[in-house]
Amino acid sequence: MQKAKAFETLRRCVSQRGSSLSHHRAFSAQPNYAQYDDVEDLVTVEGRAKSRAAILNRPSALNALNNAMAARLKRLYESWEDNPDIGFVLMKGSGRAFCSGADAVSLYQLVNEGNVEECKNFFETLYKFVYIQGTYLKPHVAILDGITMGAGAGIALPGMFRVVTDKTVFVNPETQMGFHPDAGASFYLSRLPGYLGEYLALTGDKLNGVEMIACRLATHYTLNARLAVVEERLGKLATDEPSVIETSLAQYGDLVYLNKRSILSKLEVVDRCFSHDTIEEIIDALEKEAADSYDEWCTTALKKLKEASPLSLIVSLRSIREGRFQSLDQCLAREYRISLNAISRLVSSDFFEGVRARLVDKDFAPKVWDPPSFKEVSKDMVDCYFSPLSEFEPELELPTASREPFMQ
Repeated sequence: MQKAKAFETLRRCVSQRGSSLSHHRAFSAQPNYAQYDDVEDLVTVEGRAKSRAAILNRPSALNALNNAMAARLKRLYESWEDNPDIGFVLMKGSGRAFCSGADAVSLYQLVNEGNVEECKNFFETLYKFVYIQGTYLKPHVAILDGITMGAGAGIALPGMFRVVTDKTVFVNPETQMGFHPDAGASFYLSRLPGYLGEYLALTGDKLNGVEMIACRLATHYTLNARLAVVEERLGKLATDEPSVIETSLAQYGDLVYLNKRSILSKLEVVDRCFSHDTIEEIIDALEKEAADSYDEWCTTALKKLKEASPLSLIVSLRSIREGRFQSLDQCLAREYRISLNAISRLVSSDFFEGVRARLVDKDFAPKVWDPPSFKEVSKDMVDCYFSPLSEFEPELELPTASREPFMQ
């Protein structure tokens, strides 16, 4: 029975991939911004001596990114890069979040309304902006004060300077919502020490600002109370020299001390458990560790893994592992394939059930993951997420000829 289901899944993946993402097309291929408030209000701009600041201004939604915001960021950054009067660029969020990632509820609603095309446009625009950020020719300062979640990290971490505070909370919660860490996450998570990236991607555990400094996701740390002074100092700079910006940020930096209970103090056990090839082996290793050590951390990690979508965990693990040996553009191209498959429902509806449970109905209890267990996730199902898109669905095209991709 399971083999038959897997075969049928693969058949649908091949035969319907081209049509499923395009049969509910709007009359225009351009994003429909009419549903949003004034686009300029969602991302505001501050002009400074020789810099510009982009401010994510959707505090009631924790600055979650929608199509209009992603498109505006892309346009602004492209124009600023070409402007010789602008030396560097800054990005920050308004309210208690930097950015809570993609607006998953809007994506959920758009697909349920049959507007898959706009969802595809969102991922295309977002990933293109992440690539611009990762290859930006001018210094960039991201102030990650508050919640920094999912794609919210993706639009900032590829930049040159990443400032965190005592209010910063970094998290990739995607597997709990039937999705996968995207917007470049398979690039930066795979480059963390040991198997920390796998741990964060699969469990959705949080890091604070100090921990982000310790694992080099961030470059500078300052107290939230000092941010106004830091921004005032940066606003007066008339430079395009990274060293001058670095000096100014360091001047207001604070010493950091890692808490002994931090996950970074457990890297040895993280590596021991999360270095395995399959999710089942990772769970077995955690259960053995829990039995031997009675460590509450193991129990919590196990609980997170058992709550997440089995298919999303397997897809995310493979994505992180592949990302370790790929450049940023290659990671984004792969993530684009996975994202389009996730919203297509060809293999599974886990994304929609996960968003419903966590963000729409907020019962935090997915009725059933599809498939419901690891043993029912076939290789064909997983391969479908990573396979080239059909001739009817173009791959993500990034300007690699004019903006050289990099690895680090």
